[in-house]
Amino acid sequence: MSMLDRRLQILIDDDRYRRLVAAAEARGVSVAVVVRDALDQALPADPDARSRAGWRILGADPMDVPDVEALRAELDDLRAHRA
Repeated sequence: MSMLDRRLQILIDDDRYRRLVAAAEARGVSVAVVVRDALDQALPADPDARSRAGWRILGADPMDVPDVEALRAELDDLRAHRA
């Protein structure tokens, strides 16, 4: 993640503000995080990055897949540790 060094001030209506606050509370993050995430989703830095990543995955050599329950547990553990 890059250094946060730009300040942005915007005016929004009460409904949008309530939705931002509700989303932030539901996720356990600040309103600023919700706004930054929404910007990243709406205006991706590199719109072709996902497509390129998908093609790299599809072109990768086959590998053994672990037991489904072990994989599920590993993914749940990873999800629990991301913010």
